[in-house]
This record gives sequence, structure tokens and C-alpha cells, in this order.
Amino acid sequence: MAKVIPIESIRRSPRAALFEGGEDVDASIFIVATDRGEGPDLHVHPYPEVFVVEAGVARFTVGDEQIVVEAGNVVVVPAETPHGFKGESEEKLRVVSFHPSPEVVQTDL
Repeated sequence: MAKVIPIESIRRSPRAALFEGGEDVDASIFIVATDRGEGPDLHVHPYPEVFVVEAGVARFTVGDEQIVVEAGNVVVVPAETPHGFKGESEEKLRVVSFHPSPEVVQTDL
């Protein structure tokens, strides 16, 4: 049977919600909505991470590279690569990130 999880029930802050698959699925998802200049600081994961930029513009730092990514694009960050992003425009930034793990494993830098 399908499981329906209201985003509000997994909200971690006014800006972020986190679904961790646990025993149900080997996947976790962050849903983030931030303003200009806001977003996660540099961190790493032992697995690759996939980002979908749904709205706004993000400035991603991936390793030594900085890239500006507009809505309608997907970003793939390799495992063990330092990364983070910040909102780059006045429009609210909405990003969904996929972690191929039943729980998020993250080391902040």
C-alpha cells in the first residue's frame, strides 16, 4: 500500500523538509526554499547527490568550481565532493535534492 507523507510532517525548519526512507526505501529527499544568499554551507556525503532546481537561481559550489544554475536544471555532485549552494536571485530558490541512502549521511565542513 502507498504511504502518503505530508511535507509539513517532515519539516525541519521554515526553509527545509527532510524525508528519510529508513526501512521503506533506500532514498532520502531534502526540499529547500530559501531567499537570496541563503542555503546550505559546504558539506560532503559518502554518495552522490542529485539536485533539481525548481525555481529561482542557485550559486553552487562544487569542489573548487562555482556554477550558477537556473530553474529547470539538474545538478549531480559526485560522492565525497565538498558542495553547497545559495540563492542567487531575488526570486525564492526552490531545490529538491535526492540522496541514494535510507538516511542522510553528511559531514559539515
